[in-house]
Amino acid sequence: MTGPSAALRIQELQQRVQVMQGSALSRSLPMLPGLSDLIRLRTGSTYAVDSPSLAMALMAGPSQAGEWTAVVGVPDFGLEAAEHLGVDLGRVVLVPRPGEHWLSVTAGLLDVAGLVLVKPPSPVSEHQAARLKSRMRQKDAALLSWGPWPRSEATLSVSSSTWDGVGHGHGRLAGRRVVVEVTQSGPTRAVPLWLPGADRQVRAAEPAVRAVVQVAG
Repeated sequence: MTGPSAALRIQELQQRVQVMQGSALSRSLPMLPGLSDLIRLRTGSTYAVDSPSLAMALMAGPSQAGEWTAVVGVPDFGLEAAEHLGVDLGRVVLVPRPGEHWLSVTAGLLDVAGLVLVKPPSPVSEHQAARLKSRMRQKDAALLSWGPWPRSEATLSVSSSTWDGVGHGHGRLAGRRVVVEVTQSGPTRAVPLWLPGADRQVRAAEPAVRAVVQVAG
């Protein structure tokens, strides 16, 4: 057996050995097609976000692919909004008010969920972050932090947001266009998205074009 099939087989065997040893190799989590230009979530890593709708969209891909997801410390988490963005509510574990036990609750949920969203009640210490990172690597899971996180793999921030379909005092909301700034390794990237569009799909948006008006001299 040679060529690509042999390489794939070797990779599969390596992953099985790592899992048996309790330290699974990092893997990419499934993402919605519309987020392909935004970021690729990998197990063993933490990603900081500042928007609930963006967090829901990132949860939707793994959820639709059969992964369990969990939400910790977000009592006002919008279940209807999450469902509209593609999250399978039948595979979501909610712990709205963990209080001072948020860290141990989050660590426990990483045992069963491939992706956990947590909103820490106070600034996270390096020690707390390191504890959860070790857990993620052992359990082959990833973490979304609603708010800053020490040494996060990337920070995703909604820098602008406009609604389509609203006129001067009339109309109805049809779609939300946002620009997400992604700070990872290298310069910050600005990625325009429909979150969601009028078709309720999360997808890439064309960059905004400024109208130029020429005034006769």
